[in-house]
Amino acid sequence: MERAKTIWLAALVLVVIMLSACGSNNGGSATTEPAASSGTAAVETNASEPVTLTMMLSGNKATDGEDFELDVLPRLVKEKFPNITLEVQKLPDDQYNTSVRTKLAAGKGPDIFWIFPKNAAGGVIDFAKAGFAADLSDLAFWDNIGKGAKEDMSYEGKPYGVAEGLDFLGVYYNKEMLEQVGVSEFPQDWPSFLELCQKLKDAGITPIALGDKDPWVIQFGMYPIAANVVYPDEMDFDVKVQNGEKSLNDPKWVKTISMYKELYDKGYVVKNSLGVGSAQAAQLFIDGKAAMSFTGTWDYPSMSAKGAAEFTRGFASLPGNEAGKPLYVSASTSAGYALNAKSQNLDNAKQVLNYLFDGHSDLFKAFVDSNSSISVYKGVELSNELFKSVNDNYQKNGKSVYFSNQMWPAGVSDVMQSKFSEIIGGKNTTPEEVAKAMDDKFKELWKNK
Repeated sequence: MERAKTIWLAALVLVVIMLSACGSNNGGSATTEPAASSGTAAVETNASEPVTLTMMLSGNKATDGEDFELDVLPRLVKEKFPNITLEVQKLPDDQYNTSVRTKLAAGKGPDIFWIFPKNAAGGVIDFAKAGFAADLSDLAFWDNIGKGAKEDMSYEGKPYGVAEGLDFLGVYYNKEMLEQVGVSEFPQDWPSFLELCQKLKDAGITPIALGDKDPWVIQFGMYPIAANVVYPDEMDFDVKVQNGEKSLNDPKWVKTISMYKELYDKGYVVKNSLGVGSAQAAQLFIDGKAAMSFTGTWDYPSMSAKGAAEFTRGFASLPGNEAGKPLYVSASTSAGYALNAKSQNLDNAKQVLNYLFDGHSDLFKAFVDSNSSISVYKGVELSNELFKSVNDNYQKNGKSVYFSNQMWPAGVSDVMQSKFSEIIGGKNTTPEEVAKAMDDKFKELWKNK
């Protein structure tokens, strides 16, 4: 997604190994009431005037227990700073970006808001250039944040967002269903993955549940395939596209789209997926009605929720690689927190972020416990065993590629999704036409960057 061209872009090539996420989820908005004081003694009171901070985020309320941002964060902020009341609103992904941008442009934006890395929709480059996001260089904890995560949230060398972590795109799968068809180890290349899908289909099991009614879901399969088709021998592919040396209707992108199309052509994806929302797809998976679903590490709470069936979960990279070729992880810096550059409460908001990321407070510990993304805070070890195999591949082999849309102007991924939806819907749209539409949109938008 989202920032300054030449110098920054060159740096990005080196960081190809990084990431940023398409947020996820779906569902209705949720809002907290102003947090009530827990009665716990304040650690410090550096202000006497009451202050109300507003926060707007993308996502759903936690399905089980307390929601970190809606419940825990306001309560612990109040304990630490009795004069500060934090009001938090979560919006569905498809509403968030438009809403927050409109509010910020009108000078009525929240004090704290959700921002995405690089060039993605709602990305830090766009929001920093527009003057919406505040320079966060003076926050106290940057030495403890991974360099790549900081760079992905920076514009012209200054950080404008604090990433929640690192996310992997991948496949959540039902181990028992795979074992039913004789597969004990998740496939490590594309031919083996197709073979698994066919075995599941032959056994009467729906191989893949996808909620294509929410168009962003298409990215969850497309980018991992691209990570293994477009980039391995040309990590600067997107820089070349930006420089006009390559195009998005390159044969490698046509191949990527064709491979993803194959899953639909062969009947491996749940029927009528354009009528299935992402929450419904997750429910199909957790109810044991489909063997796999594509999404990211951020979606752990919903994909691990208790459903109608008991089974063992697995998580793996979608293997878009040829047999005998290395498997690249689709990994990206996740979305995170930004501050409104025009906020009247900027100092108080910075105080909250300094507390949130201080590395030892109850608030920091609660953040770590609730966060399913891979931590980019130094010293925080991976605690979720489900992600261990993918994380080991990422850490040990260093073969990973960011989510493709991070290097595209916001809007290109929308075109990719809408044109590919035509294929899912049975129109005669070809992969070449999808790629051409992506390239046309890229050229239209990039000239104004």
